[in-house]
Amino acid sequence: MAKINTYLRDFRTSEVHRIDPAVLDILWSIQQKMCCNSTYEIISGYRSPKTNQQLRKKSGGVAKRSLHMKGQAIDVRITGEQTKTVRDCAISLKSGGVGYYAKSNFVHIDTGR
Repeated sequence: MAKINTYLRDFRTSEVHRIDPAVLDILWSIQQKMCCNSTYEIISGYRSPKTNQQLRKKSGGVAKRSLHMKGQAIDVRITGEQTKTVRDCAISLKSGGVGYYAKSNFVHIDTGR
């Protein structure tokens, strides 16, 4: 987990934070349900409060209390798969929150509601 936490660190500040293992379980479940073993492309893992605040100033789509700041969210796409297919699969799991950003071509997955 230490390597995963480091890999999913806030790349803007290099701050490392514990990632909720349930996020990784959801990612694994998506690949299993989709019967694919393609590569996950990570858009955003952990975000420090400082980074989150900076992103909120630039975009209206960033939550003030983002679960990224707790290590409970990740933004991804899967190489060779349509993001809406990934979204639909994530929703079908009923394992947490799912957001879909078609213009930016990624899916947000979290261990929230």
